[in-house]
Amino acid sequence: MLVELGPRSYVVQVVSGRQDSFAGFVRSALDATWAGRSCRRALLVTDRNVAPLEGPFRAALENLGIATSLSVLPPGESTKSLDCAADLFDELVRIRADRHTVVVALGGGVIGDLAGYVAASYARGLPLFMVPTTLLSQVDSSVGGKVGVNHPRAKNIIGAFHQPVGVWIDTESLKSLSDREYRCGLAEVIKYGVILDADFFAFLEQSVDAILAREPAALRHVVAHSCQLKADVVSKDEREETGLRAVLNFGHTVAHAIESVAGYGGRYHHGEAVAVGMVVESRLAENLGWIDSATTARVEALVERYGLPVSAPELDRDALIEAMTRDKKNQKGKIRFVLPRMIGQVELTDSASEADVREALRVA
Repeated sequence: MLVELGPRSYVVQVVSGRQDSFAGFVRSALDATWAGRSCRRALLVTDRNVAPLEGPFRAALENLGIATSLSVLPPGESTKSLDCAADLFDELVRIRADRHTVVVALGGGVIGDLAGYVAASYARGLPLFMVPTTLLSQVDSSVGGKVGVNHPRAKNIIGAFHQPVGVWIDTESLKSLSDREYRCGLAEVIKYGVILDADFFAFLEQSVDAILAREPAALRHVVAHSCQLKADVVSKDEREETGLRAVLNFGHTVAHAIESVAGYGGRYHHGEAVAVGMVVESRLAENLGWIDSATTARVEALVERYGLPVSAPELDRDALIEAMTRDKKNQKGKIRFVLPRMIGQVELTDSASEADVREALRVA
């Protein structure tokens, strides 16, 4: 599928076990760009958990005449930091990277966000190629060009927009994920149904067993349709200037607060925080009179059926609300939320008072 952004358009390729096609896709993606056509050097960034998979990707790049250096980082959200970005900058300096050096991000969302931020910043922009290996990164963070790192007190607050030249998604990589990691990705999949596609939400309700069993056909549909929905939004509002792209943040105002209060890499993984956030924000919409209790119940029930948490009762509500005041969507000191009007339609608003938010968090 194509993410249509004029001269910065790129292809998202979804395959199952087609490693032999990777080199050709990379070459095609690079040749479509000014910087990529002259690419003879690459920095392949991954983490220790994914590093055993890097061999064929590095070999494919080398066979294209692209000398490839490897950086292996610790796994986990704490890696998405300025300190780790500095380490990658040091490596780019060491290999004498120039604006024709491609950064290849092999891994989950942390690696994609971090490597993407480094690619956006070094020499004012290097070509970036995404190879997401988790469900969460395949359906969400690898597409759209949002890259960044965390500040200790605010998630994703340091970053840029930097589109990749291509995205290679192989659903075979999902077989090795732990159940927890896999379910974290499903939170973002559920999000797409709530914000954009009521029929897709119904499909997720009807296909729980097949999706949890990781049946290949169900997986390809889930990944490809999620990517298509996101690509459509990004093509229309790349930099969140019209408000359309903000719909992708449903569940995330609360989620980012949960991650900040609980500690990055702590009790809640990102997808788990998003799951709780979707339930809380649905309840907030219900309390504002936007949706009925049956809609909130559908969201909560689907989250639970996919084995995700619906509450975080041990976290202090005052700390959560304070963390929300630092959310990058906020304007004029008001916390802004993306809330559902119905399944398949959401809206960005600052109409919720602190009392409303506190009440929605009361049973979270």
